[in-house]
Amino acid sequence: MQKLLAEGLGTAFLLIGVVGSGIMGETLAGGNIAIALLANAIATGCILYVIITTLGPLSGAHFNPVVTLAFLIRKDVDAATAIPFIAVQIVGGILGVWLTHVMFDLSVLQFSTTARTGAGQWTSEIFATLGLLFVIFGGIKSKPDAVPTLVALYITGAYWFTSSTSFANPAVTISRMFSDTFAGINPADAPMFIAMQMLGLGIAALILPRLFPRD
Repeated sequence: MQKLLAEGLGTAFLLIGVVGSGIMGETLAGGNIAIALLANAIATGCILYVIITTLGPLSGAHFNPVVTLAFLIRKDVDAATAIPFIAVQIVGGILGVWLTHVMFDLSVLQFSTTARTGAGQWTSEIFATLGLLFVIFGGIKSKPDAVPTLVALYITGAYWFTSSTSFANPAVTISRMFSDTFAGINPADAPMFIAMQMLGLGIAALILPRLFPRD
C-alpha cells in the first residue's frame, strides 16, 4: 500500500505540475506561447526532480506505465506489482488534473479540444519515450543518485526539442485528455500517442540492455 500510495500521489503531483503550470503560463504570458511553454517546461522539470527524489526510495518513482513496463521486462518487478502500479498512476494522474481545475477555479469535468496529431508528433513520442528510458537506465547504471536530476533535465529539454512536447507517458496522456487547457490533448489523438510511446518502449527493450547490461 505504501508503494501504491507513492505512485498514485507522485503521478498526481506530476499532473498538477504539468497542467497547473500550463494554465498559469498561458494566463500570464499575454499570448506569447513560447513563454507559456517555457514556464510549463521548467515547472514540470522541477516537480519531477522533487517527486523522484522524495518518493523514489518508497516505490522506485515510476509515475509512468512505460517505466513500470520497462522494469517488468527487466524482471525488476513482477506482474503482480506492475498492474496495480499502472492502475494507480492513471487514477492519480486524473485526480491531479481535477484538483488543478479546482485550484484555478475551472470546471472540474472537461475534455480537451487541443489537436495533437501528425507524423512529426508521433515520431517525437517514439523518440521522447526511448530517450526517457535511456536516461533512466543509463543513470541507474552509471550514477544512480543523479537519476532525479537527469530525468528532470531531459524532460525540461524535451519539451523544446520534440514537436509533441514530450508526453512520453501513457498515464500523463490519458490524464491530459481531461483538461481543455494549455497542456490538454484531444481524446481522439491520445490513442496514437500511447501507441507510439509503446513503440518507443519496444525499441528501448531491444537497445538498452546492450548498452546498459545488468550487473
